[in-house]
Amino acid sequence: MTKIQIEHDSDYTYQTEVELAHHLAYLRPRNTDWQKVLSTELEILPKPDTQTEGHDAFGNRRTFFTLSTPHAALKVRARSVVTLIDRYAKFDVEQSPAWEDVRDGLAYALDRPYLAASEFAFPSPYVPRLVELRRYAEHSFKPRRNLAEASLELSSRIYKDFKYAPTATEVHTPILEAFNKRAGVCQDFSHILIGCLRAMGLSAQYVSGYLLTRPVSGTAKLRGADASHAWAAVYCPQAPGHWLELDPTNNVMAGLSHVRLAIGRDFGDVSPLRGVIRGGGEHELAIGVTVEAVDQPLAT
Repeated sequence: MTKIQIEHDSDYTYQTEVELAHHLAYLRPRNTDWQKVLSTELEILPKPDTQTEGHDAFGNRRTFFTLSTPHAALKVRARSVVTLIDRYAKFDVEQSPAWEDVRDGLAYALDRPYLAASEFAFPSPYVPRLVELRRYAEHSFKPRRNLAEASLELSSRIYKDFKYAPTATEVHTPILEAFNKRAGVCQDFSHILIGCLRAMGLSAQYVSGYLLTRPVSGTAKLRGADASHAWAAVYCPQAPGHWLELDPTNNVMAGLSHVRLAIGRDFGDVSPLRGVIRGGGEHELAIGVTVEAVDQPLAT
C-alpha cells in the first residue's frame, strides 16, 4: 500500500478582465476498491459566486463554479491525499478469456441483459473508428488469443513504436495525425490504444490522473515539476473491477504509482478544467503539479 499526496495548480492570466465565467473541474480523485481518498479540497481565487459538487454519468466527481465579478486572473488549486493498493498483484493474466468471447459478449442481443461496459465500445469525438488502427491492432489480436495478453502486447508495441515528444502534438491534434507521426504524449498514446481496442470490437476507457515519479538519485524533487497523466483501461471480466488499466506511455499496468482522477470515453469527457468566459481576450495558463509519496510504505 502507498499513500500519495497531490497538489495541482492552474493559474490563468487574462489580457483583459473576464466579466463572467462558468467552469467545470475534474480535480477530485475517485474512490474505488483499491484507491481511497483520505482528503480532497479545492481552493479557487477569486472566490466563486456559486460552487456545486456532484457526479457525472460515469461516476466522476466534478465541481461546477461561476464567477460574475470581473477578474484578470484565476487560480485553482486542488490538494488531495489517497492510499493505493496493488489490485493486480494476484491477477493471473493467463486466466483471461479469448478476446473474441469478450467482444461477442459486448455486442447487442435482444435477450441479453444490458452490459454497462458496452458504452465504451463505440467511437467518440477524440477517438473515431479508423481502419489504420484496426490493422495495427490485428498484429496482437490473433484468433482465440487471450484478451489480457493481447492487450498487454498491444500497449507494449505502442510504447516501443511511438516516441514520447511533447512538441509533436497539441491537445486537439487528431488521433490519426499522432498515429502517422508515431509520436506524441500520454494523451495521444492512450487515445491510440483505446482506438485500437475499440476497432477490434472491445470496450476501452480513457483514464485521467497522476503518476508518482521519483527524482534522479542525489537530486531533490522540484515542486510543480510533475504533470497530469493519462492511460487506458480495457474491459476484461476476470480482472479486478472488470477493467485492466494499461499505461502505454510507460509500458506497465496501472499500479501503486497511478492515481485515478476520472474515466471517460476520451480526453474531452474528463479535461481537468474547462469553461466558458465572456471577455478576457488572450490568456496565459501556467500549470504546476506535485505528486509525492507520504510515509511510504504503509502497513497493510
